[in-house]
Amino acid sequence: MPLLDVKDLSVTFSRRGQRTVRAVDGVSFAVEAGEVVGLVGESGCGKSVTSLALMGLLPKQKGVTIGGSAMFGDTDLLQTDERSMRDIRGRDVAMIFQDPLSSLNPVVPIGIQVTEVLTRHRGLTGEAARKEAVELLNRVGIPDPSRRLKEYPHQLSGGMRQRALIAMAVACAPKLLIADEPTTALDVTIQAQILELLRELVRESGTALIMITHDLGVVAGMCDKVNVLYAGRVIESARRKPLFADPRHPYTNGLLGSVPRLDSGKGERLHAIRGSVRDVLPWPDGCAFAPRCDQRVEACVGEPPALVEDIHRHAYRCVNPESRTAEVPS
Repeated sequence: MPLLDVKDLSVTFSRRGQRTVRAVDGVSFAVEAGEVVGLVGESGCGKSVTSLALMGLLPKQKGVTIGGSAMFGDTDLLQTDERSMRDIRGRDVAMIFQDPLSSLNPVVPIGIQVTEVLTRHRGLTGEAARKEAVELLNRVGIPDPSRRLKEYPHQLSGGMRQRALIAMAVACAPKLLIADEPTTALDVTIQAQILELLRELVRESGTALIMITHDLGVVAGMCDKVNVLYAGRVIESARRKPLFADPRHPYTNGLLGSVPRLDSGKGERLHAIRGSVRDVLPWPDGCAFAPRCDQRVEACVGEPPALVEDIHRHAYRCVNPESRTAEVPS
């Protein structure tokens, strides 16, 4: 049984007088214990909304509708009340947010923010909580952690703020960690350090990790399985090596083609996906990627393509894939 089993997750935003937005449209994936699963796609494809829904952090108001299920053991995270979710968040499921400067409280010292997690979920107080906080900051590679506990977020560099967020996320050794673009706005050397830190944490503690990113270089170095999202749906899903070796969906192939390669010929141009993520066709009317697709055929429009799976458990949602193998319904 998977640690997390997400089935037909949907999130819809609606406001009076405005078009209803279906940000997540029937997303399904599973995460095994100790596994790293990637959610990949451009901004606006539904990655972050998926993570916020799983964490119970979407606003509880009339215009937000959440459907499907997300079984975490015997608990459906989508049906759990707020009081119970407060016990689950931080203790069993933790999240590293995209922007550490806006995620941390700017008027509260780092030490209080770290010890708050320890007090809430592990019952540590006073000197015991402070010592554990120092150990956590030291574990994530923050120099002089005792002094950093007294500092405010604006006094730390971007890399140290991200490390502080990771320290808070792993303070209770959660079973599942969600990292939403953890290396955004960091320089390349700091990115490598943060990714290596996450890799070590997963390896040492056996924590499962959902890596949300648009960076396929991060996916290549971190993930065991990859789910490519577009317009709120999973359009391709496979193990990492088969996905990179033989991408089936034109969108996945376009993402890979837009990444610079060391083995490219001199003067060889990158392949850019034409248009923007706003150029979509509603899924009920066909493939959402059709307006931007170079392999569009008549069958791409009319009805949405089904998710099919080949004999190697490589699933994709396309009627004219990059390469064809024996297919069976997913």
